[in-house]
Amino acid sequence: MNTDLANRIVDTAVELSEQASWEALYLHQVAQSLNITLDELHRHYSVKDQLVEAWYDRADSAMLRAVEAPGFQQQTIRQRLDLLIMAWLDFLATHKTVSRDMLLYKLEPAHIHLQIQGVLRLSRTVQWLREAARMNATHGQRIVEEFGLTGIFLNTFIYWMFDQSERQTDTRRFLDRKLARAERFSKIFFSQQTTGSAMPWVEDQADSTTNKQDVPTGP
Repeated sequence: MNTDLANRIVDTAVELSEQASWEALYLHQVAQSLNITLDELHRHYSVKDQLVEAWYDRADSAMLRAVEAPGFQQQTIRQRLDLLIMAWLDFLATHKTVSRDMLLYKLEPAHIHLQIQGVLRLSRTVQWLREAARMNATHGQRIVEEFGLTGIFLNTFIYWMFDQSERQTDTRRFLDRKLARAERFSKIFFSQQTTGSAMPWVEDQADSTTNKQDVPTGP
């Protein structure tokens, strides 16, 4: 695969969709805009939905790059999750309308196969979110973590889609409330046991000596 061409195909598809809509976009328009044949485009993306997956893969990458921020590992799990989720959304915000239309396209009643892929996409993103946040719980606690985090992630994403506030301020507050609630739940139902896995929403034992006033708070 020609990586440069693959990226340009995605970029062009998004740009053309900004002019009309994702629903109105056809692959022959993308090929014509890039002056390539449909066969060349097909070698990279055999169906339109693969462009959606490629676009959301970029959001996943933006989220994972957030772990490289100075001081990230010294933050609490809650702070890491806040930073990671907002990094994901901040990337999509560069083309928010198109990003939203892509999801609605997947959810059309006739697109049952795309809906299934959408569920799998959500699951993959949440798993990478847990990895990036260093959430290391196992067994029953891991299941509770995944269930709770999936709910927070999905609800925040839906809220974000309709958020018109500047710099997505309302979404940031919404996410903070959700994470605070999860943190309280964790304190009540999970006792601190081993490093990095006992209380998933609050700070690790390894970070417990860090002065909380010096911990970055994220965006």
